[in-house]
Amino acid sequence: MSDLQASQKVMKHYLNALLTEDVVETPIQQAKKQQLNELLAPVSAPVVAPVKAPVIAKPAVVAPVTAPVVKAPVVAPVAPVVEQVKVAPVAPAVKAAAPVVKDYRKGRFQALFFTVAGLKVALPLKALGGIHKMMPISSLPGQPEWLKGVMLYREQKINVVDTALWVMPEKYDQGLAEKLNYQYVIMLGNSHWGLACDTLVNTIALEQDEVKWRETEGKRPWLAGLIKQHMCALLDVDALIALLAKGMNSQH
Repeated sequence: MSDLQASQKVMKHYLNALLTEDVVETPIQQAKKQQLNELLAPVSAPVVAPVKAPVIAKPAVVAPVTAPVVKAPVVAPVAPVVEQVKVAPVAPAVKAAAPVVKDYRKGRFQALFFTVAGLKVALPLKALGGIHKMMPISSLPGQPEWLKGVMLYREQKINVVDTALWVMPEKYDQGLAEKLNYQYVIMLGNSHWGLACDTLVNTIALEQDEVKWRETEGKRPWLAGLIKQHMCALLDVDALIALLAKGMNSQH
């Protein structure tokens, strides 16, 4: 088996592998009157002092004392205070938006093929923002390792991505780095992101059944599918731009 066939076989395996209260009482004072009437009666016998009949005083008539009637204060019934709790209205359930169907998922479409460290990569031609020759790059401190730096092109600042390091960091080593020969920058849509690549291959028209499409969401959203005949990764440019803007690599 030739080295090329062996390399293609390894790359095919690699690409396939990608795919919780009170009462007051008043005292009663009683007054007694006593009148003494001397009764003189003539007696022939020795004068005997008349016996004074005891005067019995009539009991004073005391008007009954009626205790003042104290009316209990009338207390108006107090209604219990019920704290009203405002309940926010429940918003109607929002239906999940249907996934947006890409233009290239409708019939025949064109794709641009390019290579990075021997790996063939493609992106839909409608998602291509342009192609520039590689120019001097200014590195930026504190940025992800896969960001080579900024390249100026007609007053436009382009963030150039080390594509090999971004796509396959687990395979990136000194040997792979020495094989890289970045010559072009592939612009992603209308963004300021560009992918460094070694060579431009060509533009090919593809049918839908020529691609093994990604059917479920999950890891590696940047991978739209695999182009079967060319053993090539097809990029989802929108998802790729979103990951780059968040500083994430291909493993997310």
